[in-house]
Amino acid sequence: MSIAVGDKIPDVKVAIPTADGPKQVQTGELLGSGKVVLFGVPGAFTPTCSDYHLPGFVLRADELKAKGVGTIACVSVNDAFVMAAWADAREVGDKVLMIADGSAELTRALGLEVDLSGGGLGLRSKRYAAVIQDGVVTDLSVEDGLGLDVSSADAVLSRL
Repeated sequence: MSIAVGDKIPDVKVAIPTADGPKQVQTGELLGSGKVVLFGVPGAFTPTCSDYHLPGFVLRADELKAKGVGTIACVSVNDAFVMAAWADAREVGDKVLMIADGSAELTRALGLEVDLSGGGLGLRSKRYAAVIQDGVVTDLSVEDGLGLDVSSADAVLSRL
């Protein structure tokens, strides 16, 4: 069963890339206060994720912040080194917090995992976007497939 509007975001251990290497943190610390937009992607460097999903949030970061969003976060079932390399390659800077969910603990706790073994990717995250206010999900949009219709930055902005 997946997380729903009104549910509290699970507090699990993830990693974030830092200048000093990966840092282990709890999601409650990262996502538990203020207004947060969390978007999940199937994989770093994959075409739709890398060419459209992440760049959309980077491009629209100022507009999201103007709507009261304090943190924009991207989570993927990848390690912190891959997330750091992806952030560098896409020139994310400090606009989007990159969250590495290498063991899919957060993704499974959210109930948003998908088995993409047929494509050689293994267990991954569904593509989604959530708005979280003080740790509680206030909006959740999960893509039916791997498209980018309801979880894009533009779609999130239209719902804020």
